[in-house]
Amino acid sequence: MVLHHISLAQQEDIKQPITNLFEGMRKSDSSLIRAAFAPGAIMQTVIKNKDSGTEVRTESVSDFITAVTKPHKEVYDERITYDVIKTDGDLAIAWTPYQFYIDNTFSHCGTDSFQLIKINGQWKIQYLIDTRRKQNCQ
Repeated sequence: MVLHHISLAQQEDIKQPITNLFEGMRKSDSSLIRAAFAPGAIMQTVIKNKDSGTEVRTESVSDFITAVTKPHKEVYDERITYDVIKTDGDLAIAWTPYQFYIDNTFSHCGTDSFQLIKINGQWKIQYLIDTRRKQNCQ
């Protein structure tokens, strides 16, 4: 296995679409959010269901954008930390634990797992899967 060292500049390039996603959520800016994703991107959430256990819910990027940018007074603020970023050519992963706030009120926490691809020299989110919970948040 070959380990690839990622320069700080490469890390910032990979982080940019993720930053744009969350900045777009805070500003309710659908263009900024849409530009963060690759065509055909997939979004999923791991859900703990009391009846059937663990399941995965899929949401279209368009439905997500509509949900987070519909008129609302509150600010949707997802605060992330970068735990891991790795690359292999035009493929990157970013593992980002988060805490989600509506305005300054805590809502939930979890982890985002991003798969990014480099298209025409720019990193885009191809796949995003996350967990969500209200307990065991740091």
